[in-house]
Amino acid sequence: MDLDAFFAAVEVLDDPSLAGRPLVVGGDPDGRGVVSTASYEARRFGIRSAMPAAEARRRCPDAVFVRPDMPRYRERSREVWDLVRAEVPALEQVGIDEGYIDLYRAVWTSGGARRFLERLQQTVRRETGLDASFGCGSGKTVAKIASDADKPRGVVVVPAGQEAAFLAPRPLRALPGIGPVTEQRLAKAGLESIGDLATLDDDRLRALLPTSHAVDLRDRARGLDGREVDPSSSPAVTIGHERTFPDDIDDPEVLAGHAERLASLVTERLRRDGRGAGTVTVKLRYPDFQIQSRAASAEMATDDEAEIIRLAQVALGRALADRPPPVRLLGVSVTRLVPGAQLSLPPAPPA
Repeated sequence: MDLDAFFAAVEVLDDPSLAGRPLVVGGDPDGRGVVSTASYEARRFGIRSAMPAAEARRRCPDAVFVRPDMPRYRERSREVWDLVRAEVPALEQVGIDEGYIDLYRAVWTSGGARRFLERLQQTVRRETGLDASFGCGSGKTVAKIASDADKPRGVVVVPAGQEAAFLAPRPLRALPGIGPVTEQRLAKAGLESIGDLATLDDDRLRALLPTSHAVDLRDRARGLDGREVDPSSSPAVTIGHERTFPDDIDDPEVLAGHAERLASLVTERLRRDGRGAGTVTVKLRYPDFQIQSRAASAEMATDDEAEIIRLAQVALGRALADRPPPVRLLGVSVTRLVPGAQLSLPPAPPA
């Protein structure tokens, strides 16, 4: 899963007046800034990541330039990945906007995989306002390359047995692990595509790439990639649940009831993971899609349900004091997670 033009998409989500305009997220075009990402409207002018911002402006004088806001992007990223994590069997997040999903035992056919991912794509769009592209195959390499094959909002499934044929015509640089130096070396030897690399015999491979990972690169070019999705490499730093209501809710007491139920679900997951939390955050999304988040913290990490609910109600009250209902979505999440047992707060002393 790869979020489409993520930084630019967040800017558009927060400022809809930017929709449809060439948008560049990056440094100062009057200085030595570089492009972090660009909207698809800007990419039509050849603007791409890591390009000097001054060059981007030369290519598109009408582009809108905004500075990156990483805390905001991380918050939006957490919203997406918490949502996805609750929907899939296993997830390995490898970046703020990219991760691998293991569908083993969730689907059994290529058609089933496509339907699953299309539903997940729609869920991400509906709940967060952001678009994602998916690539699906028997290994990480094929999945990664497939996720870039039909952006934006693509779902590309490579059936088992068709990996090598799918990869063969694609440029060498599309293969993870091949940078500009390796690409140049292979190009001098007449290799242009992933398929060209896949056909090299051992002697020619060693002559062209005298490195320890040459065989691994060739295997991946052939569609062979045994790496597994490893959820432990990206442990959740947030546990949360949220709900989008069929109709906007304008009664604070009704919202408090939903907050209590969501806090109970969060506590259940905390205990299942053997962890406690120090901070509870309540998120509200309003009918205009603006988001309000407020938090409340405990004196010590806890997995006590009553305490988690109490903190959620405090955070909800703070959020509603800043902006009253109606509300279309309510979420409760916990952070400052710590491992260990015996985290529950001791009983209160007698009055």
